[in-house]
Amino acid sequence: MKEKRIYLTGFMTSGKSTIGPILANVLGLEFFDLDKVIESEEKQTIVEIFEKKGEEYFRKIEFGILKNLSERSSVVISLGGGTLTSQENFNLLKSTGKIIYLKVSPSNLYKRLKNKIDRPLFRDLVLEEKNEEDFLERIKELLENRRSYYEKADFTIDTDLQPLGRTVDKIAKRISVLINEKD
Repeated sequence: MKEKRIYLTGFMTSGKSTIGPILANVLGLEFFDLDKVIESEEKQTIVEIFEKKGEEYFRKIEFGILKNLSERSSVVISLGGGTLTSQENFNLLKSTGKIIYLKVSPSNLYKRLKNKIDRPLFRDLVLEEKNEEDFLERIKELLENRRSYYEKADFTIDTDLQPLGRTVDKIAKRISVLINEKD
């Protein structure tokens, strides 16, 4: 497999942006965080794009940037939490690289999201100081809506009870097996 493209997917706060650069370093690949590239290109945060221009605009921009990044070789790309839910995005990712799903339980997602105001889909719950039950309800609803997409990944890594280093090691080993199968 001469061209290596690894796409990290999973719910927001699943560790894509944290694991991505470490994994890229371990594998000797370049790293891109899709949301950060979008923010840089648009000169706005993801929250601002959603608020000012809407999700449909955001998804169009996301696809264009994703298409450009997918033309690079030897990369690890951390996707946004909802990137995979577009069939167009999914087809592009599946045809150009390997998709890894970083799976996290709803209770751990709640712990990571309960104070974050930079997540458009949870911002209102944080600002209104909603309780754990309301958060978990929204998390479970979104996870259920995205489950079928996440399950189409080439493989899943459960990140709940593992130290960061062990997660990266597991992914690197799985990637090297996939690469050797292709060569």
